[in-house]
Amino acid sequence: MHAEKERIVIVEDDAKLAALIGEFLQSQGLQIDLIDDGARAVERILAHPPSLVVLDLMLPGEDGLSVCRRLREAGFARPILMLTARSDDQDHIQGLETGADDFVNKPVRPQVLLARIRALLRRTEAETPEQPRTRLTFGALVIDNARREAWLDGELIDLTGAEFDLLWLLASNAGRILSREETFVALRGIEYDGQDRSIDVRISRIRPKIGDDPDMPRLIKTVRSKGYLFVAPEPGTP
Repeated sequence: MHAEKERIVIVEDDAKLAALIGEFLQSQGLQIDLIDDGARAVERILAHPPSLVVLDLMLPGEDGLSVCRRLREAGFARPILMLTARSDDQDHIQGLETGADDFVNKPVRPQVLLARIRALLRRTEAETPEQPRTRLTFGALVIDNARREAWLDGELIDLTGAEFDLLWLLASNAGRILSREETFVALRGIEYDGQDRSIDVRISRIRPKIGDDPDMPRLIKTVRSKGYLFVAPEPGTP
């Protein structure tokens, strides 16, 4: 992979932490750009989009949630990994709702951060000839893994990168229950800790987008004590 395809922007106002993370990631072959102010981050990122953004939650000028929201609204579709000083579920839920793909809690362990970055980059690598375009159709719902897009009744569905990855994982395993552990490892490259609610939050956001009833889901079902199940509709079902 070319270095340009692995350019990482770190938005962090703690100069020592940013330098520590940046030097470590550079030593691992990544190209690093540092931004220390949230207010300037959006314009700089959109002007020269990186492969991935590492975004601190607490920033001067504009906080990480606002930066993340504005990037997604402007069409930035590449991964955003948030750094947070708290392991508060509410922080994580708000981040997911604004479009974050993953979280790393402070104090940051560079090796853990690198593993999360690598996992996100693997999920967004360009298609190769050995990986042909793949499309799944379930009634009015169409999911295209090559284009990383989905449509409902011919209308493009507004999905974050993390939401698309989860939808594709579930749909490509239609009819099979995926455990939380299996889902977590497939999407984030780390073991499930038994407490993280990010997958549940994403599923609750995906359901209405694909025309599923959040209260009585027929496509994405949560199977108590087992995991998640994507149910392919019967032929002819709208």
